[in-house]
Amino acid sequence: MTIENQNSNGIGFFQKYLTIWVAACMIIGILIGKFIPVIPEFLNQFEYAKVSIPVAILIWVMIYPMMMKVDFHSIVNVRKDPKGLYVTWTANWLIKPFTMYAIASFFLYVVFRNFIAPDLAKEYLAGAVLLAAAPCTAMVFVWSTLTKGNPAYTVVQVATNDLIILIAFVPIVKFLLGISDVSVPWNTLILSVVLFVVIPLAGGIVTRVLISKNRGVEYFEKQFLPKFDNATIVGLLLTLILLFAFQGEVFLNNPLHILLIAIPLTIQTFLIFFISYLACKWLKLSHDVAAPAGMIGASNFFELSVAVAIALFGTTSPAALATVVGVLTEVPVMLILVKIANNTKHWFPAKGSVKNKN
Repeated sequence: MTIENQNSNGIGFFQKYLTIWVAACMIIGILIGKFIPVIPEFLNQFEYAKVSIPVAILIWVMIYPMMMKVDFHSIVNVRKDPKGLYVTWTANWLIKPFTMYAIASFFLYVVFRNFIAPDLAKEYLAGAVLLAAAPCTAMVFVWSTLTKGNPAYTVVQVATNDLIILIAFVPIVKFLLGISDVSVPWNTLILSVVLFVVIPLAGGIVTRVLISKNRGVEYFEKQFLPKFDNATIVGLLLTLILLFAFQGEVFLNNPLHILLIAIPLTIQTFLIFFISYLACKWLKLSHDVAAPAGMIGASNFFELSVAVAIALFGTTSPAALATVVGVLTEVPVMLILVKIANNTKHWFPAKGSVKNKN
């Protein structure tokens, strides 16, 4: 099995400086909202079922290319060495959303209670929960490459998580937001998953099958996919400009909140990475399985989180702002974890690949 490796020489230019681009988009968006308010006012007219059509289009631009990269035929390899997958599934779905809820609640309601009003804390917590309920599906390929992870195994980890999202995302979010006293209609959550997971996932699968069948897998991997290399990042940056054009007033009124939200998100990222990474060490798995296992749980499918936050709470909501903070902190924190993983290879067996039990 092959996987298109867009970062064979390391992290790409756009990804490497993503935090800078996000900060620039924040500034541009806020300036537009402040001095050219007619733009967000005009775009706000295009809305259906509380979903911003312009933002939805940009989110599809983000998500569709990454869905094409996942080869679901790889799932047949699950039986070959499932231990790394068990670690990934356990960390992502049985631990991560609940530790995020606990950590974010503690900081937002207790540690920062003098800085954040309870109503705002509730929406920030909702954004944090949305981030935690969606493990990474795209950038993990970058982190896997930087740690010399097993590309075939990483694809299996991502593919199975994409399928689990379809089943687990809605009930986990519904449960955690429910105990947070945030009312979220089932139909809105389900519609969000259909719009931003099912449709692009189906489109990605169909595209991959058709192009591979007509032109060959090598053409699809080496020539077709690279055409979309920057689409996800460009879509993300344009979405952020729109979000901050809508959110300018919220941000200007609470600039300190960006830093305060980032603190529990960062702590959670380190916690989940080490839970997965050390579990792999305990199971005596090879480093090229352990590193991606840690990365996929530590990083987030922030494109989905942003999309669902907008659908549930609106483009100007504090919840949407919290998911954007997740984007802002993602790259610098994950690069630190990449360095940690690369400096601790000696913790793991010398064998550089997953055992082949055929």
